[in-house]
Amino acid sequence: MSFSEYPSKLLENAVNEFASLPGIGRKTAFRLVMSLLKRNNDEVQRFGESIIRLRSEIRYCRNCHNISDNELCTICSDGKRDGSLICVVENIQDVMAIENTRQYKGLYHVLGGIISPVDGIGPADLKIDSLEEKVKAGSVREIIFALSTTMEGDTTNFYLYKRLNKYNALLTTLARGVAIGDELEYTDELTLGRAINNRNPYQQ
Repeated sequence: MSFSEYPSKLLENAVNEFASLPGIGRKTAFRLVMSLLKRNNDEVQRFGESIIRLRSEIRYCRNCHNISDNELCTICSDGKRDGSLICVVENIQDVMAIENTRQYKGLYHVLGGIISPVDGIGPADLKIDSLEEKVKAGSVREIIFALSTTMEGDTTNFYLYKRLNKYNALLTTLARGVAIGDELEYTDELTLGRAINNRNPYQQ
């Protein structure tokens, strides 16, 4: 069957919605939709409700901006974590990647992206002001720049350094066990764990 001709408009609309997701082509979208059609009504209802609730009820931690079910995420509310150590990451996927290494015991700060003029993303679009407020308060002893080793990541590191180096906090970056050009969430756990443990003072 041609994927430009569908026997039902409902089917076509569903395929279009799945195909709008990153990494999902139209053939994969079609297979997913057909799989849903084979499920019973209760299963499909749960599936749909989980997506709707995700979008309408999801919360973000007021401290680190990680996804959370409560005002504070489970990491920030964990009294065993070192609140004087903050790891700055691009997104929630990076938090999950670092947590999977089981090597880091501090807190996080999720920027919500990185500086990318090509994509129209500037410093004002990121959660940088709240990071500076934390450092300015004086309770942070070290900030780890754990951004992707891309040009955009390095640009963001440099901008953060210029904003934060006037305060009394050590600024460090991941050891170059993470290859240049790599995105953090796709780095293997062993390499990422070593990069965190062997972090270096940030240098311009």
